[in-house]
Amino acid sequence: MNTLRRIGRLAGGVVVAWLAWRVLGPEVPRRYRGPQRRPLRIPGRTVFVGDREFFVREAGPVGAPPVVLVHGWSLDGEMTYFGLVDALRDRYRVVVPDLRNHGKSDWIRGRYDVADLADELAGILDAVGTGRALVMGYSLGGMVAMELARRHPRLVGAIVLAATAARPVPLRRPLVPVGFWLARAVARISTREAATITTRILRRTGSIEPSNERWMYEALTRRDGSLFYLAGSAAFRFDARPWIGSIDAPVTVVIATRDQLVPVTAQEELAELAKDAEVVRLPGAGHESILTCVGDYAGVIRRVASRMAH
Repeated sequence: MNTLRRIGRLAGGVVVAWLAWRVLGPEVPRRYRGPQRRPLRIPGRTVFVGDREFFVREAGPVGAPPVVLVHGWSLDGEMTYFGLVDALRDRYRVVVPDLRNHGKSDWIRGRYDVADLADELAGILDAVGTGRALVMGYSLGGMVAMELARRHPRLVGAIVLAATAARPVPLRRPLVPVGFWLARAVARISTREAATITTRILRRTGSIEPSNERWMYEALTRRDGSLFYLAGSAAFRFDARPWIGSIDAPVTVVIATRDQLVPVTAQEELAELAKDAEVVRLPGAGHESILTCVGDYAGVIRRVASRMAH
């Protein structure tokens, strides 16, 4: 019992010290090994959907077949797709938007659903004039792509759904909101801890080069601790199982077979429910596969785009 009390006091002291440091301590610049650079240097622009402003990057020939890349939760469009944009920009008009509360798009307070993100994405695509496009969605972006195909089929020629699911949280559902609340509480005080952990994980998995650490870390710290978790809550409530089979656009499902965040069983369920879906499996790939398996994703995009052209 005394041991438990000592552990409790020690833990409480650590928490108090951390709070005091974050509230009262100086901002200590991080140090990096070697020169630092940004991996993708493509300027973007903003467009309005209603009275909200959204950021979008475009690369490749304007008249080329359009490919829209929709990012997931946590990372914005540039952070998610910097490698894939480079692999596709020679043959396609690549459009990479930032969803609300991500990247350089507006921070919008209040609860929302994935369907709201799809409606805003439709407004972005109308503003930049993609017409009917190949739409790839990764993780949360895959859910947005599903809703886009259902709600705005005129904009979707085909969809590629990667590391995502029709119902992404099938297990331990009561525990997920608790985890969100705790993580949100920490993020409201400081985003640096989560940014440090995420950057280190991405380095260890080979998702980013050592020269990209500063860019990734600084981008991860630029988010609102409350708004960030609204996106997670929207994904938690998402359930496309009743209607995913009614989407008319051709569907390709890319499954990361070692995904740490979206259960592989849920990804397999999506592949079964989607009508006549092509299934591509990336053996041994984790949720970071969009960064570590760029060549595989580029091959999928080229194959689907070729079928669209014919």
